[in-house]
Amino acid sequence: MSTPEQSAMIGRQARERAPRSAHAAWQPPASRADPVALLEAQGESRLPELLAIRYGRMARSPLSFLRGSAAIMAGDLAHTPTSGLRAQLCGDAHLSNFGGFASPDREIVFDLNDFDETLPGPFEWDLKRLAASLHVAGLQRGFAEADRRAAVLRAADVYVRSMRSFAREGNLEVWYARLPARQILRMAREEGISSKRRRAIERNIAKARGKESRRAAGRLTERVDGHLRFVSDPPLIVPIEELLDDAGRAQLEATLSGLLSAYRESLPHDRRRLFDGYRHLSIARKVVGVGSVGTRAWIVLFAGNEDSDPLVLQCKEAQESVLEPYAGASAYANHGQRVVEGQRLMQAASDIFLGWMPAIGLDGSPRDFYLRQLWDGKLSPDIDSMTPQLLRGYAQLCGWTLARAHARSGDRVAISSYLGRSATFAEAIVDFAASYAEQNARDYAALLHAISSGRIEAVDL
Repeated sequence: MSTPEQSAMIGRQARERAPRSAHAAWQPPASRADPVALLEAQGESRLPELLAIRYGRMARSPLSFLRGSAAIMAGDLAHTPTSGLRAQLCGDAHLSNFGGFASPDREIVFDLNDFDETLPGPFEWDLKRLAASLHVAGLQRGFAEADRRAAVLRAADVYVRSMRSFAREGNLEVWYARLPARQILRMAREEGISSKRRRAIERNIAKARGKESRRAAGRLTERVDGHLRFVSDPPLIVPIEELLDDAGRAQLEATLSGLLSAYRESLPHDRRRLFDGYRHLSIARKVVGVGSVGTRAWIVLFAGNEDSDPLVLQCKEAQESVLEPYAGASAYANHGQRVVEGQRLMQAASDIFLGWMPAIGLDGSPRDFYLRQLWDGKLSPDIDSMTPQLLRGYAQLCGWTLARAHARSGDRVAISSYLGRSATFAEAIVDFAASYAEQNARDYAALLHAISSGRIEAVDL
């Protein structure tokens, strides 16, 4: 373990490998792959009948495309200057992968909330993806260039200043740091957000508190022959009864106990006791997100002593992180464990039912999954209603949160020393975001052309 002085020296020396101003550059290499071909290659490991939905959702807007193109940007980031200072990365830190959720003490906290691509890597990769998404969101909202750049600058500047603050704090102070809902409201007041919009934020926070298993069960289940089961809404929700014949369902029931036992073993001992109080009722395949469409995702219904005590878990396939070809292979053999361990390391407080398991898919192939509660206090940003002022305030929340997440796993003193006190790094990130937004627009146009030419099929559901 390095001393603070040694870490500070490591950070300053990293500027020789990658000057802070060098992060401004984005120039696609001559060997850059066709972005649509990358998406098609990624689709080879996914359910073919759902790929049209994925492409349709990505085709909605340039921001939707960016959300679904983590694999494309990962390859691009590998061609940018890197400091060599590593932390646990989200791997897909665009602005819609931040938001609120219920902590185990039932307080709504703001944090990162998607870790499918998590892996250790250069800290600046996460920040550049966040910055690009903020700029693209500003473009989509029709904001002036000055407003777009101001939002990105706010995120980068807050990241730099927060990392400097975390570098001065003790390990436990960093570990306990989190952003509760009341602090979000205080920051909204400090930002000068109107009272009308603050009341809207308060209503959304209150609404998020009601998003839990009872509500999920109420919206997603029905009673058939006296038993609760998931509703049928194909292709978005398909109960297992509609996917398998009688023999297939019998085989699944025979193996389900072993699968749930493997998941149970990934939980801490006290959570195992809690999980033991539930019995399985129903399972269905559910389409989720934008970038995840096509991966195997399930929802699983459990009940406690009575059906009125439901638990709804999301069981999501975990494949190789898009960062692995460029940042190195995962230390975990099971990609579900990779996701869970990364999430626990980066989040201030994680879902009490967060766990993983290996499984054999319906096609007979071995697959990795991770599980968590569905909709547990989830609070998502409403990008389409944001003003320039709100986007700046939201960028501030994201910048602080990302710095806190990196400070938990990386050498925060070295990163802070590298960043320094000047505006050089933050301004470079602003320039990068503007350049990469143009690249994203070109890639988005390529997707639209592939759809209109018939190269790929797209359905917006």
